[in-house]
Amino acid sequence: MKFYIETERLILREFQDKDTDGIFELDSNKKVHEYLGNRPITNYKQAEDIIQFFHKQYKENGIGRFAAFEKESGDFIGWSGLKLNVGEKEELNGFTNFIDIGYRLIPRFWGKGYASESAFACLDFGFKEMNYDTIYGAAETENIGSNKILQKIGLKYINDFVFEGHEAKWYELNKSDYGN
Repeated sequence: MKFYIETERLILREFQDKDTDGIFELDSNKKVHEYLGNRPITNYKQAEDIIQFFHKQYKENGIGRFAAFEKESGDFIGWSGLKLNVGEKEELNGFTNFIDIGYRLIPRFWGKGYASESAFACLDFGFKEMNYDTIYGAAETENIGSNKILQKIGLKYINDFVFEGHEAKWYELNKSDYGN
């Protein structure tokens, strides 16, 4: 399956090898990684590895994060999308084998509503095209922006938990509640 989603202002598609520069700009930024363990990447090989990980997700799990582009400029702005968290290595809040929604944008694109716009499109894709029953989300408690987005797109707060020594919030949305 090839992934391609268009919104009013964005294009979301499968990652391609040519997206390395964009991933490097995104994931080498310390501001981006403030609530992600403060471990930004430092070289292009790491950016290439991230893209290969996305390709592996598409192949093995039938879903993965999407490269996000601003329609007007054609600029890479980051990524948004769904991910199947599989196995003990990807356990989160006691859950394994679940679909989570996420988004990560280059700071110059923050505050424009792109994370919400892309996340709404990914929810729609997940429930209507992929036929998922439940989509989950999580964010560090201190990451106010990400928590607001998860709530704005309709995910319901479930509980607090600790992840890598940081307090975080857990959300979920069931297909039966989607669009109500």
